[in-house]
Amino acid sequence: MSKQNIQLGPDGRLRHFLTIDGLSREILTDILDTAESFTGISERTVKKVPLLRGKVICNLFFETSTRTRTTFEVAAKRLSADVLNLNISTSSTAKGETLLDTLRNLEAMHVDMFVVRHADSGAAHFIARHAAPHVSVINAGDGHHAHPTQAMLDMFTIRRHKGDFAGLRVAIVGDILHSRVARSQILALNTLGTSEVRLIGPRTLLPADARSLGVHVYYDLDEGIRDVDVVIMLRLQKERMHGALLPSEHEYFQLFGLTESRLQHAKQDAIVMHPGPINRGVEIDSQVADGPRSVILQQVSFGIAIRMAVMSMAMGSQTQAAK
Repeated sequence: MSKQNIQLGPDGRLRHFLTIDGLSREILTDILDTAESFTGISERTVKKVPLLRGKVICNLFFETSTRTRTTFEVAAKRLSADVLNLNISTSSTAKGETLLDTLRNLEAMHVDMFVVRHADSGAAHFIARHAAPHVSVINAGDGHHAHPTQAMLDMFTIRRHKGDFAGLRVAIVGDILHSRVARSQILALNTLGTSEVRLIGPRTLLPADARSLGVHVYYDLDEGIRDVDVVIMLRLQKERMHGALLPSEHEYFQLFGLTESRLQHAKQDAIVMHPGPINRGVEIDSQVADGPRSVILQQVSFGIAIRMAVMSMAMGSQTQAAK
């Protein structure tokens, strides 16, 4: 079964959200438009809508991530769902129970959606293939593979500031090789019709097949960000590196760290983004991270609206299927 068939129901609507790959521009735009309708909820006195009242959403995080798990939890609660946060370090899987046994037990508690984060690529797809028919699965990051909701909140941030994607030049800088976020961003940017996507970094941190992804590759930061509209900085994924891929963090900052002087090569109205967590003084200078062109904190806020959109769309598809 293809990724597209797994993610979409018979009516073509979103059932699971596992990867950007295989999704059309129309579906991605629908996610962005739905998120737009949720942005005003945070300004209300009562920050809730009843769309998922009575539904149970389980955050199944096998990898720690405070920011992602928290925004998913806030998003689910704003949709009026009940939320379970499974502590994997003390769960039955740590005692030898298989992942499928854990899923079956959670399904027996009438869970309607799993939000899955896992160190192994493909884990979310595995769970989606084995989940009960009424259960939706959202990928919150799997290995080196994908982080689709992060990519979509980044797309939402870009659209908010730049409007249409056509004509935009977007640079993604840093550890592309180990970044599941970068892979999802590249797919989303190209699907949404971005004029040019650039990857910038040392040769040791760029995939060997980078050019086959529909991007332009640069090994020099100043040249790579020249005249771009958006600069997306990535952290060094030191926990996923094996071997000496970099001489030192200090030398990396000298060559690829984004400073105010380097940012002058981009367009005057260019925005600076970062999926977090930020390593200040390694990939980005604090003056830039906290500066007027930074939209990093907006990305976090928009993440709630995007995750509300994805969860409500997936559960809406399941509700229709159950009728």
